Amino acid sequence: MNTPLLALIGGSEIMWIAIVVLVLFGAKKVPELMKGVGTGIKEFKKASRDVQDELERATYETPAAPVTPTPAPKKPTETVSQSGPSQS
Repeated sequence: MNTPLLALIGGSEIMWIAIVVLVLFGAKKVPELMKGVGTGIKEFKKASRDVQDELERATYETPAAPVTPTPAPKKPTETVSQSGPSQS
């Protein structure tokens, strides 16, 4: 299904959707609903723009100094006593 959903909706379908919204919510609530939808879209666009700006800033930012890895601590070596050949 590669066809966008809005490409399938024509003028008559939009009219029917508008009628259903009017019946369900009433004429007084529709402007309030649309204002809320507009505010939500505006906030979404702002957040999306902020994320995109942050990504661009991070990709163009040069690191201050190269980070060198710290060596792992060495395990203590076992000492072997050398007291000569053992006698049984």
